[in-house]
Amino acid sequence: MQQVDVTTLTAACAELQAGWIPGRLEQVYQRDRYTIALCLRTLQGRGWLTLAWHPQAARICLTDPPPRLPDTFTFSDQLRHQLKGLALVGIQFIAPWERVLDLQFARRPGDAILWHLYVEIMGKYSNVILTDAKNIIVTAAHQVSPQQSSVRPIQTGQPYDHPPALLGNLPSLSESQERWQERVSLVPGALKRQLLKSYRGLSPALVRSMIQAADLDPEESTETLETEDWQRLFQRWQEWLLALENWGAEVQGSNVETCHGTSRSKEACRDAPWRVWEARGDKEVNRLQPGWTEDGYNVLGWGVIKPAPSVQVLLHRYYTDQLNRQEFSRLRNQLTQKVNSFLGRSRSKASGFEQRLQQSEQADEYRQQADLLMAHLQDWQPGMNQITVLDFATNQPLTISLDPDKNAVQNAQALYKRHQKLKRARLAVVPLLQEVQAEVEYLEQVEASLIQIDRYTTPEDLQALQEIREELIGQGYLDVQDQRRQDGTEASEPYRYRTPSGFELLIGRNNRQNDQLTFRTAGDYDLWFHTQEIAGSHVLLRLDPGAVADEADLQFAADLAAHYSRGRQSDVVPVVYTEPKHVYKPKGAKPGMAIYKRERILWGRPQQAKHYQTVDLSG
Repeated sequence: MQQVDVTTLTAACAELQAGWIPGRLEQVYQRDRYTIALCLRTLQGRGWLTLAWHPQAARICLTDPPPRLPDTFTFSDQLRHQLKGLALVGIQFIAPWERVLDLQFARRPGDAILWHLYVEIMGKYSNVILTDAKNIIVTAAHQVSPQQSSVRPIQTGQPYDHPPALLGNLPSLSESQERWQERVSLVPGALKRQLLKSYRGLSPALVRSMIQAADLDPEESTETLETEDWQRLFQRWQEWLLALENWGAEVQGSNVETCHGTSRSKEACRDAPWRVWEARGDKEVNRLQPGWTEDGYNVLGWGVIKPAPSVQVLLHRYYTDQLNRQEFSRLRNQLTQKVNSFLGRSRSKASGFEQRLQQSEQADEYRQQADLLMAHLQDWQPGMNQITVLDFATNQPLTISLDPDKNAVQNAQALYKRHQKLKRARLAVVPLLQEVQAEVEYLEQVEASLIQIDRYTTPEDLQALQEIREELIGQGYLDVQDQRRQDGTEASEPYRYRTPSGFELLIGRNNRQNDQLTFRTAGDYDLWFHTQEIAGSHVLLRLDPGAVADEADLQFAADLAAHYSRGRQSDVVPVVYTEPKHVYKPKGAKPGMAIYKRERILWGRPQQAKHYQTVDLSG
């Protein structure tokens, strides 16, 4: 995951300074253990500023409003108590080339600063720290004891110390190409590594994009570069420094009349290919075009394959997507392991019950042997360990094992007792077997849902997994974890397709959606599809009154029902379809379970369904 560097942080702060400073703080909400959101109101509107100290995704940017769930974190409560109602009057870097911001709060613009909220974007050492006007720490997102760090402990009541300054040469616009080239090429090596070693303030992502923008290979040796190569790379180096100077001027609130505060004329800057000019008030201001690259993002416009409207949108979407991917992978692995474990145990229990049931089927044989023994008492002799008698039903000889220490009547009584014991066992085992078979069927349904959601493509995929987790918690398969439940969020949406005739086709991602489609969404004219005796999604073909689905539509739905099932690896899978009014949920059944009647059968082709494309029907 790409981390926020000085360049990105400066660009983000320049946008915030231009549109959100000053702004009154109306609310504070902590989304999770690493993220807090400040609600700011300006003359232009209202927005949420996110501060994150996540080890891999520390950042500051504008984001969507938080969910309407209770905030139970102590850190946000302390910030809310001290800062609510005050104005955010400034965002400043504590020192050049440092990734530490000072968010300054006062009663109103122009008044004395009452509080400092320091945002440290430093990888696994990231933090958010609140101090008073005298820089005494009042609270921190992550406190550090002297035992944890003797260099820089962070504790309430102690003075706030800046992070230790990084060592290394500082990039400068005044440095000549000859001096810059000499410094970079002093020790031969890969171009990317030598740039990172020669100067501070650079990140691997920035250096890689800078070198590639100069049409060079980051792993190319400095010894093989020609004069033209060095010139192109130095030009990109100057472009980067000019951009930083321009953003830095905006953060400091300067009114920059010339391009980036240098002697270059606006006409010369206008010709730079990386710039986009826009009207801002009565002035023409240049800005860079941020956007997504093949392996991350770039705020300078280098290697951008998809532009972003702003740095705020870029950071919000990129890190939301990356964190969602991480959470999706973690949650899917966790749920898969849990479901497989429960499924294995349930199948083992079912196998044991089936063996006991098979043994109980011998109960009638023992009663029959006892009846025959009582009918042939005259044939018994003391000390016999078996006796052969004629079976009345088959008229064939039957050998009965005997206990030589018992007489014929006692042996018959033992056989009768064995018959009664097995008969009682059958009565006890049958309901237990039915119960565990229902559990296996339910867990196979959940397993099928997890198999279908095999990769993260949209936030809907993560939300569907979270709904499965909540369902398993509700069914008692998972413990309630120390985290916020998802009950306050909107339900995820099913997969959506269009049949060849243009009818809407909905497919449940999990049991919650399956129940929703079958028992709430389905109308009188729709058709309901499901794989026959195979766990899978509920599929609903929406039909208007009087509309009739042709064979291509039915086959299309059957193919997808087969694809979204445990039989997706087969060539053909039996699929049943019927009207929703013939689908019922048994009393006390688990989520996603249903029985049906008056069904018809089609053969679905799961391999063919791989080529069908989902569509967006929201519009």
